[in-house]
Amino acid sequence: MSTPQAMILAAGRGERMRPLTDSCPKPLLRVKGRPLIDYHLEALAHGGFRDAVINTAWLGEQLEDHYGHESEHGVRIAYSHEGKDFGGALETAGGIARALPQLADAFWIVAGDVYMPGFLFTRAAFDRFLAGGKLAHLWLVPNPPHNTKGDFGLSPEGLALNQADVRHTYSTTALFRKSFFDALPAGNPQGLKVALAPLLRQAMDRGQVSAELYTGPWIDVGTPERLASLNA
Repeated sequence: MSTPQAMILAAGRGERMRPLTDSCPKPLLRVKGRPLIDYHLEALAHGGFRDAVINTAWLGEQLEDHYGHESEHGVRIAYSHEGKDFGGALETAGGIARALPQLADAFWIVAGDVYMPGFLFTRAAFDRFLAGGKLAHLWLVPNPPHNTKGDFGLSPEGLALNQADVRHTYSTTALFRKSFFDALPAGNPQGLKVALAPLLRQAMDRGQVSAELYTGPWIDVGTPERLASLNA
């Protein structure tokens, strides 16, 4: 296995998705007959990214039981088992920091509970990010009904903005450098729970985060109702 250049976030409990997630981790819930996380694994393989880390906590053993160490699309999978190691999820930045020793110096991040079937994990985007010198690059999407105020702005020059009159929603898809997480202990050995948004906002204020708007299909599959509408 070469050093993974992608991480899929799959450790969340999925409280809003209960009771469906009482017995199944959210990324394994089925959308159009396939596990939600499967769309990301297929898209990563299609883009030539054939090594990924998946972090787990709630019912994480089901993910490893389902996929083992290689998906049917040919993506080799390593795991960061936050539940086994610390008794629960470490939030987004804490979970990424925990997995950093397994990841390449730059890597994709995407949440296992979003549905964006048309997104392309391209080598061209990856190489542009490497050449650009920013610490992170985010894909933003038009605001859905459940997040009408949005999260971050976007400057004409392609910078992500902490403060802006017009805000878009963070899709959960991004490229990061390891150095973005330098403020956290390497490998997060204590299992610190750290949110990502405050770190992103600090980096934005320093001009270290770029972004672009993605207008393809995107749904945060966060409730049984959203899942049902997708499968209708």
